[in-house]
Amino acid sequence: MSTAIAPKAQIPDVAGQITYAMRSMGVAPIPRNYELFYEAYIGSNLALTRELAALGKSATQEELDEIGAKYFPHHAGRVFDDAHARLTSELDAVLRALRQEQTTLQSYNRLLGETCQSISSRSHNSAELLRGAIDMLAAATGDTMAHGEKTVENVAQRSQEMELVRKELDEYKRIANTDALTRLSNRRAFEDRLISIFDNHLTRPTTALVLADIDHFKRINDTFGHPVGDKILATVASIIRANVRRDVFVARIGGEEFALILEAASVEDVTTVCERIRRTLEMTPFKNSRTRVDYGPITLSLGICMASEAADSGELYNKADLALYCAKNAGRNCSSVYQDGMQKDFTKSWLIYKN
Repeated sequence: MSTAIAPKAQIPDVAGQITYAMRSMGVAPIPRNYELFYEAYIGSNLALTRELAALGKSATQEELDEIGAKYFPHHAGRVFDDAHARLTSELDAVLRALRQEQTTLQSYNRLLGETCQSISSRSHNSAELLRGAIDMLAAATGDTMAHGEKTVENVAQRSQEMELVRKELDEYKRIANTDALTRLSNRRAFEDRLISIFDNHLTRPTTALVLADIDHFKRINDTFGHPVGDKILATVASIIRANVRRDVFVARIGGEEFALILEAASVEDVTTVCERIRRTLEMTPFKNSRTRVDYGPITLSLGICMASEAADSGELYNKADLALYCAKNAGRNCSSVYQDGMQKDFTKSWLIYKN
């Protein structure tokens, strides 16, 4: 396969489109609102999208927060606000303890200096005077050590509290990067992972991006309803996950679209994996166990592109998307590898093949 580089292509400006939509609805540009509009934009939760659209241009922050609380139990704004408040409180407590320790040490140093000066200023020091000075210094040293131990204990306790907050934030990050329906990574995590491919020039040549799209999924939703569509999405996700190595990155990046990033693989290896996924799905029955309604067959089209074919993440994404288009155009239920010279037939709408 040739490694010639085609002109750069860019991933659509999702952030710009979301920001424009928020501005047109008069929505405050804060993180938790952006999260709502992001999920609505990528279509990962149709119920959320419908509720958000129903608010129109008169959405209040309270209404937006209600939707956020409904669909995101660990809503970004509240989690980060609470975590920030707790971290600030714990850090303030640590600083207070350290300032108190500093004051105690300064007092102790001052006492040492005054005692030394008192002893050295006398030409004759009695045993009683020296004994009194030693007793006073011993008591001061004991108090200082006790205060220091208390400070260490206090700081250690505060550190444990901050570690708990950090773990909560790590858990939120995991939730924020997970698709609620399929439990796969979501588009946010995918975009970060896609960009990171080009951070390592050693692994990039053997890294591949696969875009997969369920064939005729709109027809499934229209015929059987969204609850059935959701179950099919979850099943397809589990089939994909079960047919790849644990180190393969798998994400749901849109309504019925999935992405895989495979490392340390040749194009032949990736094609074999894609065919295994496709055949497994093709042979999986999709029937309602109670009504015996047959929802199948459910098939998948896949587009493959090696990272060596692209100069950046945007170009890699677009070339994998072009390979997916070619798989759809070839009749669906197949996989296609990007090759130089591939082109879209612009006399036909890509939307025809997306369903």
